[in-house]
Formats: sequence, structure tokens, C-alpha cells
Amino acid sequence: MKILFLPIDNRPVCYQLPKLITDMHEDLELIIPPRNLMGSLYKQADVDGLFNWISSVKQADSVILPLDTIAYGGLIPSRRSPESFEEIKLRIEKLKQILMKLHAKIYAFSSVMRISNNNINQEEKEYWNLYGEKIFRYSYECHKFGKSDADIPPNILNDYLSTRRRNFEINKIYLEWQKQGLFDTLIFSKDDCAQYGVNVQEALELEALGGVTKTGADEIPLTLLARAVGREISVHTVFLEPECKNLISNYEDVSIEKSVAGQLELAGCRVADKDSADFILVVNNFRDHQGEIVMKRLTEPFDKVWFPPKKSYAVADVRFANGADNSFVKQLFEKGLDDNFCGYAAWNTSANTLGSLICAVKVLADAKNLNKFNSAAFKKLQAVRFLDDWAYQANVRQKLVKPDILELSAKMKGFENQLKTVLAADFSVEYYSFPWNRLFEVEVGIN
Repeated sequence: MKILFLPIDNRPVCYQLPKLITDMHEDLELIIPPRNLMGSLYKQADVDGLFNWISSVKQADSVILPLDTIAYGGLIPSRRSPESFEEIKLRIEKLKQILMKLHAKIYAFSSVMRISNNNINQEEKEYWNLYGEKIFRYSYECHKFGKSDADIPPNILNDYLSTRRRNFEINKIYLEWQKQGLFDTLIFSKDDCAQYGVNVQEALELEALGGVTKTGADEIPLTLLARAVGREISVHTVFLEPECKNLISNYEDVSIEKSVAGQLELAGCRVADKDSADFILVVNNFRDHQGEIVMKRLTEPFDKVWFPPKKSYAVADVRFANGADNSFVKQLFEKGLDDNFCGYAAWNTSANTLGSLICAVKVLADAKNLNKFNSAAFKKLQAVRFLDDWAYQANVRQKLVKPDILELSAKMKGFENQLKTVLAADFSVEYYSFPWNRLFEVEVGIN
């Protein structure tokens, strides 16, 4: 099966992770553009280059397509781009003509523009460093109460709202294309949501027009990849804090239980009881509230005695956002990763973790069903996930004050050695890098 996969940008979780997952399946060919065409934190994707690249692909069974990458040059540029509605419309019309010539199933998503609740403008327009929290408050109050007294200069507010209107109108065009039959699947992602906000209102409007919305963003290409691959699999979910599954994760607008259900449905998985399920999805969820190590937001770590399921299982570790629960990982390693273990993730938001993990499980299931499973690629994927989500995000990152490869490499050695024993894998780390020159993400190169 040939899958044309367009990443959101050049981050390792967007560019490197899909290939790590599909390498487990010897009958999957992932066709992915050269990395230099993709956008980064401050650089838009080379859209003309991507048009030429897509046009050069002669045959593909499926296309995984983040529409923001073409329309705006990436997810982050979708919030910053000064281009007009007419300019964006011309660009996506060109995309439509190219896609129609491929005659492939197209699995696409477009974002509902996020509203981050901080005064950090690294991924937003320049004025966010002064007015980000006020814009969030304006958005939240306008939805919840119908008005807001947030003190925002009119020119700033008008610019922000006009960018939102442009993106919303572009999303309505995609809905028309869906009705024309262009897409096999079209999803509108709700990135970094709260319970209230003009972004939530937009999502509701898109739903009223027939659109499908899902909480999350960066993981959705992987969830769509899972949808495109293989037969339906059955999954039973076990929450380690079952009485708390109605709580809402950081950066999301639905409960962790609904987030799990939405990711499973989109990935092409069927909910089943424990005895009949193909896989057990173990969710290390939180009590009271989700923690976040890097933001110094503490929460109770896992403190029960846990026994691994006696059938195929994978672990979504979402007790903390942006990193693993060290207490749970300690037990996981002490119990040992036997042949029933099918994957681990603790990447960023709950939706990010769930979508990436479920994709890996679905690909693994299809590969094993067809006797095309590559066990070395599976161990490589797990090594990267544990080194990133556990070793780096939950431990080493807290000891760094700036991106420093030498210091990072030295501090990661002990975790590497522990993982070699746990995974029974003789791997070596070829390199670490900070692709966006910040501590938020790390890239792990495994031999």
C-alpha cells in the first residue's frame, strides 16, 4: 500500500514519527516530501515546491493531507499569515486540481485556529506577547457570557478577528469540497481548546454545516494514517483512575473518556469488551487535574500496584501533559515489557499521545495479521518514544536551561542504558538535536 503523507511541518513528531510507525509494516510504503520543503517555527513550507512534489507522484492509494500546510505554509503560519482570503483561495483551488488527478482516497484535516492562554508570541502574531491573555479572556467571555470587557486596542482586536474570519471561510470551502466527494475523510481539528471560546463557537458552526470536529491537532495526520491502514480492530480501554475519566485534560475541551472515544473512532477502531478485544488500551489518567512538569503544575503520580494485561496492550500515559509519569514508568519497567506490550506514548497533550499511540497499534495489528511485522522497527519506535517522552521530557529537560547538545547527550546516557535492558535492544543513539532551537521538542536519531 502506497501512502502519500504530507507532514504539518518539519518537527520530529510530525516528520520523523510517521516513518518510524510505518516501518513496522513491510507492506506499507510512506511517500513523504523532502524535509527541506517543510515549514519550521519561523519558516513557511515551500508550497510551490510541495505542489511540484505532489504532482510528481504517479500513484498512491491514499493521501494524508494537513490542509493548513498548503493553504498557509503550516499550522503555525495559519495564525500569522497576512495573506488575504482571495490569495489563499487561489492556492487551495490549485491544490484541488492536483488532488483530482491522483485518484486516491484523501484523508484531510484543517485546523480551527487556536487561542493560547498566555502572553507568549513564539507561535502567534507579534502582539500576542502583550495581549494574548486578554484575547483569550475576550474569546472565553464572549462565548460564555455574550460580551467581554477585556481591554484590547481596536486595531489589534480587528486584526485578530479578521484572521479568524479568513480561516473560517476557507474551512467552509473545504466543506463544499467534501460534499462534492473530494475527500474520503475531512476533519476540523480543535487545537489547544478550552470549554468556551470563539474557536469553540466556530467548531459548533462547522458541525451545524455538516463538518466533523475533533479535539487535537498535531496527531491527527497519524490518526488519519491509522484510518487509511488495514482492517478495523477492536479495543477495550482501561482507565487507571476510572472514577476520574470525566475530567478534562489541559488544552482540551472534552473529557479524557470522550477524547479516547473520538481518537478510536477516527482511527477506525471498534470499542469492545475486555475478553473479545484485540487490544487493551491502558490509560494512565489523572485525579483532580492533569499535571504538567515543565509548567511546574503538579498532580498526584500513579501510586497503585499495577499488573500488565495478559493480552496485547499499549499504554497512553496522560497523567501529565508534555511528558511521562515517572512513577508509572518505573512500574512498567519493573514488570517487564513482554510480548503483549505493543506501545507507549506520553507526547504533549492527551490527544497527541492517544492519536500517535493508536496509529502505531493499528499499523502493528495489520502488519502482524499479514505476517509483515518488523520487530526491529518496533523496538526502534519504542526506544525513540521512551527517550523523548520519558527520559527527555519528564527528566532531562527539567535540568537544562538552554538547548545544549553536549549537556543533553551526557544526561541521556543513563536512560539509554536502562532502555537497552528493558527493551532487550542493542541500539545506539546517532544524534540528538533541537530542531527548532528550543527545549520544547527534541529529535532522537537511533541506529
